[in-house]
Amino acid sequence: MTIVEAGRKVVGGVDTHLDVHVAAALDPVGGVLGVESFDATPRGYKAMLEWLEGFGTLSAVGVEGTGAYGAGLGRFLRRAGVEVLEVDRPNRQARRTRGKSDTADAVEAARAVQSGRATGAPKARDGTVEAIRALLVAKRSARSARSRALGQMRQLSYTAPDQLRSRLKGLSIIELVDQAAALRPRASADPILYATKVSLAALGRRVLTLDDEMADLDELLGDLVATCAPELLGLYGVGVDTAAVLLVAAGDNPERLRSEAAWAHLCGVAPIEASSGKVTRHRLNRGGDREANQALWRIVMTRLAWDPRTREYLERRTKEGLSKREVIRVLKRYVAREVFKHLPRG
Repeated sequence: MTIVEAGRKVVGGVDTHLDVHVAAALDPVGGVLGVESFDATPRGYKAMLEWLEGFGTLSAVGVEGTGAYGAGLGRFLRRAGVEVLEVDRPNRQARRTRGKSDTADAVEAARAVQSGRATGAPKARDGTVEAIRALLVAKRSARSARSRALGQMRQLSYTAPDQLRSRLKGLSIIELVDQAAALRPRASADPILYATKVSLAALGRRVLTLDDEMADLDELLGDLVATCAPELLGLYGVGVDTAAVLLVAAGDNPERLRSEAAWAHLCGVAPIEASSGKVTRHRLNRGGDREANQALWRIVMTRLAWDPRTREYLERRTKEGLSKREVIRVLKRYVAREVFKHLPRG
């Protein structure tokens, strides 16, 4: 039987998995009050919350994997009014020395919250931006499949029997797809010719199907992004795809980003200090959300190609001794600041 002390503040930690989550509860001085496993279902989430609150007043819960197996649990706890904090995976070096278990990971998640190491609020994943993220997953998959199919068609056209190769030689990508999709192979004495035509026809029709699929996804994405962040779309060089990627990086609750500097760090455009002794320097930040970083790069490259002010800035800073790559890094930091001001606020 659990004895609840009146007014005792409790911190929880959860190690998430596909089917079962392991939760731990700590008292104010870091003592382990209990460790228990719960099903990764709405009923299991409710049972976990009741179990944690049975030890006292629940102040916060650290959840490992809020962007994967812990997404449903995170949504449930936030709706219940519980503060949820994102917990990074335990340090690999510490794991080597202490070993690994679900119980130890749950306790470590709770201690990360209690010690102040875990301070970041996870993405809410309960609004329009989560819908945008789901559509982007499908679109990236379709784009990747289309690219592979086009490459395979080109290779087949190069190695096809001469009579088919000469027919396809010099065609543009669009023309090749149309010609391939229009093929109606018939069994012939040449099995290689027949098989090549069958393969090209299948790949061509696949590309056309993927084109239609991406067009439908683009329409849905355009409507959602325009509804969610019309001001973001108004920025120079920001299209629907770029805006969608940046919105997904910020999440449904961009207010969790404490400052514009935190947003820049999330996007990997905030230089990292690498000073030592008498040397003061900064190095390139290779961390952060790389897709958001690439989106900022696309905005900068668009402006360098078409915006006179950006081109003048490049020319001026180049004369001052900066390389083009260094100027692009500066511009990405500037664009991150500009984008932050236009992120939707709840």
